[in-house]
Amino acid sequence: QVQLVESGGGLVQAGGSLRLSCAASGSVFSLNTMGWYRQAPGKQRELVALFTSGGSTNYADSVKGRFTISRDNAKTTLWLQMNSLKPEDTAVYYCGAGRYGIDYWGKGTLVTVSS
Repeated sequence: QVQLVESGGGLVQAGGSLRLSCAASGSVFSLNTMGWYRQAPGKQRELVALFTSGGSTNYADSVKGRFTISRDNAKTTLWLQMNSLKPEDTAVYYCGAGRYGIDYWGKGTLVTVSS
């Protein structure tokens, strides 16, 4: 089993920055895939940024050049640096992880970007 706990969300003005963290515990050695997803009100959950099990990094087109995903070598912490935030980035951000796909989810952290 794996537990994921997100932190770092909050209220920020457009153009500002936030850094989200996800603390992973339990069987972290199995976590080959780790990433960030978000869900805005009335919308489906969507991929933001992802470390794939194959070793590549994927970003949603809407965040390329603004957001950066990173993690520690022990796979215990995942970060999302978010710069140049826009009101459309407002959402609950979720950390997800798993062996080949996403098997585990955190409870999410709310990011609100004011215009």
